[in-house]
Amino acid sequence: MVAERTDPVVLQDHKAFLARAHDFQADIETFADSELVGTILETVMMATGMRFAAVARVTADRWVACRTVDEVEFGLQAGDEIEIRSTFCQSVRDTAEKVLFNDSTTDEIYAHHPIAVKFGIASYASIPIYRSDGSFFGTLCAIDREPRDIKHPRAVKMLEMFADIIGQSLEAAERLEAQEHNLEHERRMTQVQEEFVAVLGHDLRNPVAAFGAGLRQLEREPQSDRARTLLPLMKSSLYRMNELIDNVMLHARSRLGAGIRIDPVSDAPLARAITQVVDEIQVVTPERQITLELALDRPVRCDPARIAQAVSNLVSNAVRHGSEGHPIVVHGHAAGDHVAITVANHGAPIPDESRAELFTPFRRGADAEGMSLGLGLGLHIAASIAQAHGGDIGVTCRDGITAFEIRLPLAPA
Repeated sequence: MVAERTDPVVLQDHKAFLARAHDFQADIETFADSELVGTILETVMMATGMRFAAVARVTADRWVACRTVDEVEFGLQAGDEIEIRSTFCQSVRDTAEKVLFNDSTTDEIYAHHPIAVKFGIASYASIPIYRSDGSFFGTLCAIDREPRDIKHPRAVKMLEMFADIIGQSLEAAERLEAQEHNLEHERRMTQVQEEFVAVLGHDLRNPVAAFGAGLRQLEREPQSDRARTLLPLMKSSLYRMNELIDNVMLHARSRLGAGIRIDPVSDAPLARAITQVVDEIQVVTPERQITLELALDRPVRCDPARIAQAVSNLVSNAVRHGSEGHPIVVHGHAAGDHVAITVANHGAPIPDESRAELFTPFRRGADAEGMSLGLGLGLHIAASIAQAHGGDIGVTCRDGITAFEIRLPLAPA
């Protein structure tokens, strides 16, 4: 909130509030559009007969209207300021005592008070408003140019109750504002992180490409037995690095660009694209048997490169999690109005409690020894690619076989 000031004060007004340049902008905004506070002020006027009611922010040297209902034409609106020494609210703040009088011409304490005379005030009420931590915020005011029975015990209890409610609503509004501020900060930080990841993935491509070129050069050189053992392992690691970079880049672009973008073509060469990625994985994992069964005899409108990436993620996932000694089967066929591409492997079933978050980004799986594998983006990317095509992805675990299936709509005849 705004700190109290001791330097000479320049009074501000409603125009400063509308220009969002008021010293107490946040305080005024808290009440300016509050239906609760508006109802309270209307109720105060209806119950007491007073024709002016307001919530004011009061400091040691400032009195600023935050919300007003004015039927006597005092001319005060949200943001308008009165010299603090021209109000009774300074006394309320200093003494923590409410100010009440029914008739300024006959009241024992405030008879012919200069402030009442200056503004033509006959009846007046000013009740302190406190935050939940006990700090003083301002006052709930009710004023009229005619005498009113504002000191009636029921009226006083009502005003005190409403002042308490306003204090509580102030706390709730400040808490909500803090939560919104934190949320906005988190959003900004998330965007910075995603931009960083995108830049990092981009910058990693060059050294990884150089590494790949070096491996290809080494393959053309005479090789020792040791080299013939290490080169396939290095090629497998290189493929894995490229796969991670592709997934990171696609995830970052989808987040920064509000979704994965695809470039679909009619009668896409889907079988060729899938065959290519399966062959690549087979080359770098020669110890695993990958069986490819494709019967894509009907046209599919899709982005073949993106679908191939999704299949690559599923096959890589099967290589890491599937049982050795059993083949991984990639099967694709047209059925009804869709194409189904299935990647199946033998292995331990996925626990039921894990399936709900299986396609959530950064949910990492583990190998047979419990070691974490990858960034947890592969399945999320595959699901996002399927959804971008108007399709979906699902998983089943039966008889020791885990199968992921991508379903894509067929192109219209």
